[in-house]
Amino acid sequence: MIYIHEKIRSRLKRERVAIGLVRYDETSEDRIYRAAEIADDFARVTVVDEDDRTAEVLLELVQQNKVHSAVRGTAGASKLLSLLRKNYSPARIAVLETPSRKLFLLSPVGVDEGETVSDRIRLAKFSSEVAEKLGLSKDIAFLSGGRYEDIGRSGAVDRTLADAELCAKISGGINYEIRLEDAIEKDIIIAPDGISGNLIFRALCYLGNGIEYGAVFCNIPYRMVDTSRSQSAEGFARAIALAVVL
Repeated sequence: MIYIHEKIRSRLKRERVAIGLVRYDETSEDRIYRAAEIADDFARVTVVDEDDRTAEVLLELVQQNKVHSAVRGTAGASKLLSLLRKNYSPARIAVLETPSRKLFLLSPVGVDEGETVSDRIRLAKFSSEVAEKLGLSKDIAFLSGGRYEDIGRSGAVDRTLADAELCAKISGGINYEIRLEDAIEKDIIIAPDGISGNLIFRALCYLGNGIEYGAVFCNIPYRMVDTSRSQSAEGFARAIALAVVL
């Protein structure tokens, strides 16, 4: 079996999970089917291979309770989000692991998410709910675009510091300024915006030997996990594991 953090592995139970396949490159099919094979130890996996309708079929399966949960796989993110946003306001909470085996939650990770203070407070609330399911603490670290000593150098940085301070006071968290290296002490990290959150995720997992499990869709009545289309077969298998324990 592949490596899966103990907090997730200990909660595994054999459930039926659907994962989407769209052949956006020559490795997509191999990675998805290999993931299904790896995950066979802890899930009954259905690969949804319906070309342009893959996202729709994934949603239909979970809506109709034909599967316990669904994983985006290589289906298009924009298509799946547009379907969900017809009736809901979904939020995504990424589940990541550092090379030193620290499991933590990160949001926002969608480039168009977390743009306002209220958005980030909302993400902190959903993160606390996901943390409870995974046996993590609910301590929250908010990040800014600079340090307090940088105030006055950039209006944009000043705003992120003020926003993070407000978020921390409302949510009971701590503003760690730009000090991600210290913020990782907490189990929940809220980035200044979706762009920076996405960059943190990519730097950690694609350059820094971190591990990704996918991102939990919150504020919808279904169990769904988002994934990057760039994930390895092992990464998709870990996303299936995450979907199982939701």
